Amino acid sequence: MKFVQIIDFETERLEEMQQTVAEAGQRNAGRSGGPTRSMLLKDRDKPHRYLALIEFDSFEEAMRNSDDPETSRMAERLDALSIGERRYTNCDVVDERDLT
Repeated sequence: MKFVQIIDFETERLEEMQQTVAEAGQRNAGRSGGPTRSMLLKDRDKPHRYLALIEFDSFEEAMRNSDDPETSRMAERLDALSIGERRYTNCDVVDERDLT
């Protein structure tokens, strides 16, 4: 079953965060078990609030990715660029469809 983690965070340094994520993606290119898709949302009512939706093939794959030392290093860098704590919501995908 697909799994999505929603990360709710605030930052004034989004470009630096995106660069950190891009660099981690380049280092992990071709590695199996990592995220399969991502989406970044900006809150229109709170200018520094964002939601990142990160999709994995399964909860187990997400947990393996979370346990990877490289993922931990990236998370530490992202924490340093965030305002306050990031909040995580873990979701199983129950239904998925294109509406067009």
